Amino acid sequence: MNTHPTPVDPPQLHQNPAFTQGMIVPAGRTLYVGGQNGADGSGTLLDGLGPQTEQALRNLLAVLAEAGTDAEHVAKLTIYLDPSVDPADGYAATASVWGNRRTAVTVVAVAPARPGALVEIDAVAAIP
Repeated sequence: MNTHPTPVDPPQLHQNPAFTQGMIVPAGRTLYVGGQNGADGSGTLLDGLGPQTEQALRNLLAVLAEAGTDAEHVAKLTIYLDPSVDPADGYAATASVWGNRRTAVTVVAVAPARPGALVEIDAVAAIP
C-alpha cells in the first residue's frame, strides 16, 4: 500500500515546480503539526527571515520524525509570513532545509502571535 500523498495538478491550472494544487492522502493515521516558528531548542528566536524560516522547517521536521513520519509524507503546509517580509525571500530560505519537495501550500500574510517572529509554519502529514 502506498503511504505517500499523491499530487493533484489539473491540466487547466497553472503548473508550479514548487507546489501542487492538491494532495490525495491515503486513509490512515494523520499528524497535524502546530505552527512552528524560528525559535531554537532554547526558545531563542533567530534573527531574520532566512534563519527563522530554516529553523521553523527544522522544527517541523523534528515533529514529523518524533511522530514516525517525514517530509515525504506531508500533504499540506500553511506558511504565515509577517506582512513586512517579501514572500520570495521566504521561499528562497526553504530550499536548504525543505529542498524541492512539492506539496499543497497556502501562504498568508499575517502578523505572527510571537513578537519578533517573521514566519510560522504548520503542516498536515500522513503517518506510514
